[in-house]
Amino acid sequence: MALYKDVMGTLVRVLAADNIDNSTKQSWQKLIDAELRSGGQGAGISVRDKFDYDCCLYALLHRELAPAHWDVLVAKYSTHKANKVAAIGRLISRIASPAPQLFIYKAVTAWAIPKLKGVQSGKRSTDMIVLPAEFYDMNTWDLEASPERTRHRWRLGIHKRLEALEEAAVIHATEIFDREEIFIDAA
Repeated sequence: MALYKDVMGTLVRVLAADNIDNSTKQSWQKLIDAELRSGGQGAGISVRDKFDYDCCLYALLHRELAPAHWDVLVAKYSTHKANKVAAIGRLISRIASPAPQLFIYKAVTAWAIPKLKGVQSGKRSTDMIVLPAEFYDMNTWDLEASPERTRHRWRLGIHKRLEALEEAAVIHATEIFDREEIFIDAA
């Protein structure tokens, strides 16, 4: 059944499915729900049915993606705090680097939870993870005070590994989505 428009939007929506309850709606959900009510794409299906389909796709991705692929997608795109933190923890153990463990931990976390401009920790009303600004200071990532060039090289290497893993995960997820024929123009 063709319900979705693009891969990245679908991934974000599906990975948010485990964090959605009936009491409040996230702003992006309100837009999707309004589109359905106004006869937009997928208007023949109820909001509840679409949510159920999101949950089915979530389970399908979790079952079919390699654990490393699942973890990188959850770490980068999930809105569920506990799942995101757990996925980051599992990713850290998968990253091979000459950098100290603290550096790897902070580099992976900073990649998965990028610094948001204009957002101060503790002052955001939504239920998202916001790290303190000092977390992103690379000088605090290495207690041995390695040269700056070395720290930049380590961070770049870690980010390249994570981005390659993310790219492979998105490609595999796209193949799964294509097989399920979930995109509007795939039908």
